[in-house]
Amino acid sequence: MRKLHLLLAVALISSTAALSQEVEKTSKEGKKEKKDWSKVKLGDRANDHFMIQVGTETMIGLPDTVETKGIGRHLNIYVMLDKPFKTDPRFSVGFGVGIGSSNIYYNNTEVDLKGAVDRTRATLIDVEGKERFKKYKMATVWAEAPIELRYVANPLNSDKSFKVALGVKIGTMVSGYTKGKDLLSAAGQSIYGNKFIEKEKDRKFLNTTRLAGTLRFGKGNFTIYSAFQITNLYKDGQGPDSRPLSLGICLSGL
Repeated sequence: MRKLHLLLAVALISSTAALSQEVEKTSKEGKKEKKDWSKVKLGDRANDHFMIQVGTETMIGLPDTVETKGIGRHLNIYVMLDKPFKTDPRFSVGFGVGIGSSNIYYNNTEVDLKGAVDRTRATLIDVEGKERFKKYKMATVWAEAPIELRYVANPLNSDKSFKVALGVKIGTMVSGYTKGKDLLSAAGQSIYGNKFIEKEKDRKFLNTTRLAGTLRFGKGNFTIYSAFQITNLYKDGQGPDSRPLSLGICLSGL
């Protein structure tokens, strides 16, 4: 994961270098001139008023004894307002509302959200060699309000221009639950068939407010983004100190 973030940083630096060439033009005399963006009138420009984000999800801080399985994933959908700076419309503030989701898949681990093992906290249970589900995940759904400080190289044509956005999002949990599919015996045999599903829903140990930092950069309607949850997934002392880390692609427009 550190290598992946290093690659993202290199890509961001390279894109910023290319940006410096985009925002300058050469006059007939060979001198470089900077455009006076304060005189540019944008009207109702298109600049990421609608965003769909899909990608991978991993959990940072889980105990070494806990195994995740496969690739966690998420889907976020936001409707945004975009307010450009009057002095330089390349910069703007974007803010809006939307819905976000997170799915983390576990291997030989189950999450006790109801307090059956310990009524004071959520417990991650090792079920290797015991009755267990073939597929098991923990999911959360959030109502969110993202805020971004945005930069676009050419605000007159943002759908084809380099852009970068740094921001935060605050959310409140709508739902938190675990879902197991196809219960297996200790010997690994299906007990009720592969259509059997057990879902447990409880939020009493979960931190129902989250704050996350976000970074997004790319060109036109497609950007790469990353988000790191600053707040713990669980309430203090009522679960492991773990935070989701997201990486994905954002499709934006309007």
